[in-house]
Amino acid sequence: MDNRPIILIDDDLEDLGLLQEAFAALNVVNEIITFNQGSKFLEYIRTTAKKSFFILCDINMGEISGMDIKKRIFDDERLRIKCIPFLFLSTSGAAPSINTAYSYNVQGYFIKPDNFEKLKDMLHSMIKYWGHSQHPNS
Repeated sequence: MDNRPIILIDDDLEDLGLLQEAFAALNVVNEIITFNQGSKFLEYIRTTAKKSFFILCDINMGEISGMDIKKRIFDDERLRIKCIPFLFLSTSGAAPSINTAYSYNVQGYFIKPDNFEKLKDMLHSMIKYWGHSQHPNS
């Protein structure tokens, strides 16, 4: 398994906690780095030399939306060439949101599951997929 950190971005602290619990239940040994403010994440990603395994980001957030975070990465060549897999996790499956996300080259768009077991299954699939996938950030 890839041991680079996994980044979680969500302004809902309960959702962040649930994601952390799910990763722990899956015995994920990667460092889990969390941000509940998009601006703090952008500050981190602009200054860190660490390579990340993937970014899992909520869309609907107060300060800066997930779409805006992804657009800022997409528009900033220094960030874009880091090639960190960026995945959305949202309660909305609306076609316009999905289309916008993919227009910014998001690598996945997932609907938040309605129970803990489904959440663990989804996260396990993400880890397995990105653990096998080859990309410039590998």
